[in-house]
Amino acid sequence: MNVRELCESDIKEALDLVWTVFSEFEAPEYEQDGIDEFKRFISLSAINEMRVSGELRIWGLYDEEMLAGVIASRGPSHISLLFVHKEYHRRGIARALLAVAEEFCRLSGRSEITVNSSPYAVEVYHRLGFVDTDKEKVINGIRFTPMKYTIKS
Repeated sequence: MNVRELCESDIKEALDLVWTVFSEFEAPEYEQDGIDEFKRFISLSAINEMRVSGELRIWGLYDEEMLAGVIASRGPSHISLLFVHKEYHRRGIARALLAVAEEFCRLSGRSEITVNSSPYAVEVYHRLGFVDTDKEKVINGIRFTPMKYTIKS
């Protein structure tokens, strides 16, 4: 398995993976306005704009040629996307991707990573070592629980 930062030519494949996983595991927990908001957030134009500006960095984990998972960091310390292909769930992919984000965060001088976890992913983030920082919220139809992870020195 190989993790690398994604380049422009990889982004469509990554967003297709994100949308497929979101549609199956996340969308059933959302109202239509939340689904529409998420779809706008992961549009190719929006993601490329954030990438080009430096606001967003995206890494993918490949199993040979197969993209198994994706993680995106907004700024140095906020996970904005973490999605793993259904066939790769419970195989350490999320943990491997988190390690990349953790290293990026550490190199940026930060000691904490934050995430706004979807209802489906709360338990996954707990297993990864995140703790809730507030109760579930809904903004623009997106349901999430704010969480943080403290990087061990």
